[in-house]
Amino acid sequence: MADDEHTTIITPRLRIVAFGEEHCGEHYLAWLNDPDLMAFSEQRHRRHTMESCRAYRMSFEGSQNSFWAIVARKDGAHIGNISVALDTHNSLANISILVGNATARGKGFGKEAWEGVCDHLFRNRGVRKIQAGTMAVNAPMVALARSVGMVEDGRRIRHYVWRGREVDLVFFALYRDDWLAGHADPTLSGGEERGRVEPEQLSENRG
Repeated sequence: MADDEHTTIITPRLRIVAFGEEHCGEHYLAWLNDPDLMAFSEQRHRRHTMESCRAYRMSFEGSQNSFWAIVARKDGAHIGNISVALDTHNSLANISILVGNATARGKGFGKEAWEGVCDHLFRNRGVRKIQAGTMAVNAPMVALARSVGMVEDGRRIRHYVWRGREVDLVFFALYRDDWLAGHADPTLSGGEERGRVEPEQLSENRG
C-alpha cells in the first residue's frame, strides 16, 4: 500500500482512509463473520479471528495494493471497507467493497465510495481500466457496477456453487477515457468533492 498509504479520498459524505489498527475492531470482525453480509463472498467458507483480520491488513503494507476504511464524515463512523489490487504492468485495477454497518446500507454510500476511488485511480494512479467480479446472483453488486457506468466484460459459466446452485462469475469493466469524458476534475469543478485527495491526511492517526 506504499503509494496510497497516506492518501485520503474525500467525497461529499465520506472520508476514505488507509485502513489502520483503529479500524480492526470487533465491529469489523462481526462483519466478516456475518453469513448474510458474506453470502456472495468466498470469505463465507471460513471463520475469521482478530488475528486473521490483522494479517490481512498487514498483507497490504509495502505493496502496490490498497486497503481503505470508508468513514462517514458526519459522525466518524467506520461503515465499510474498499480494497484495490493493482496490475501496474497493464494499468489495471480490481476493486472490492463491503458496506458492513447495517445503518449505512441502502443509502448510496457504496456507490459514493466506489466513484471516489475510481476517480482517484484514473486521475492519480495512471489506471486505464478498472474491473470487478461477482456472482451473477449478487444483485446489489451487479446494480452498483452498472450504476457507476461499468459494462459487462465477460463471465465464467457455472463457476461457483452458491446454496447448492451452480452460478456464473460475471466481470464488469470501466475505462479511463469513458470516465474522464463524463466526469469533471473535482479539483476544478467549483466545489465538487468527489475524488478529492488529501496526501498525508492520515499520518496523524497512525502513530
